[in-house]
Amino acid sequence: MSMVLFASVVRVRDGLPLSASTDYELDKGIQETKKHLKVLSKKLSQFPDRCSLRSGLYNINFTSSLGVGYLMVCTENYPNVLAFSFLDELQREFIVTYDTKRINSALRPFSFIEFDNFIRKTKLRYNSPRSLSTKINLADMQTEIKLRPPYQLSAEDIGSINGFSQHKESKYKGIAPNQMLEAVTLSGIVACVLSILCGALNLLRGVHAIESVLQNDDEDFNYVIAFFLGTAACLYQCYLFAYFSFWRNIKSFLAFALICLCNMYLYELRNLWQILFHVTVGAFITLQIHLRRPQGKAPDYNV
Repeated sequence: MSMVLFASVVRVRDGLPLSASTDYELDKGIQETKKHLKVLSKKLSQFPDRCSLRSGLYNINFTSSLGVGYLMVCTENYPNVLAFSFLDELQREFIVTYDTKRINSALRPFSFIEFDNFIRKTKLRYNSPRSLSTKINLADMQTEIKLRPPYQLSAEDIGSINGFSQHKESKYKGIAPNQMLEAVTLSGIVACVLSILCGALNLLRGVHAIESVLQNDDEDFNYVIAFFLGTAACLYQCYLFAYFSFWRNIKSFLAFALICLCNMYLYELRNLWQILFHVTVGAFITLQIHLRRPQGKAPDYNV
């Protein structure tokens, strides 16, 4: 018999369980599958926003958006279109019911225990497909799955469930849901514009330094390198501000350190105010990169 066996809602960034269906199932296979689900829930940020995982006689399916993941365990013959339609209903209801601020500030597991009732009712409906009155929605989901099928994960992707994680880089990071960043602020735009200005000034001085080297053999070519390294660091800071990157804060700090080193080397060609300007702008955009945090991927429908 094909059916939904278990469902849960978790926070993507740390895997904190927010809500789950009541489960009295003692079958060993299901309990083993739920161990995989528990490990998977802590690694959702590494995977695409719609995935499936085969675990023995059962399937784990999940979707994620806006920093929240929705997972379910079903029998291996349960139709994909019903599984992801089920998760889609949980997602829409949860987004409407709870705001992002409350979700992000949750500290205790199962802080939204009242949502379990909706999971239970939806689970009962989807375990009786003939009673479903969402034929149009199912047709839409069928089309969406054909156009963008879920990624098929393997046990290697989630690592060992016995406490020995594989710690290998996920091949899905490029499309992970936490790749989106929060909205740009005015101070962030100002920092980015100033950083581009500093990069342009460095580039201009670098071109002039090349001309000086060509005209005078005794000129220090290291000044040219310092100017162009400063340009690269400023532009890279703008890139880190605009796009998500792993180890983003560390990279921005290293870029800022490079800006400081370049300006220290160029102290003979710049006055104190010019050096202070470049260093201050570098520090300002480094702060803005730190303040602009990643967020979950937006859902594919309007709410």
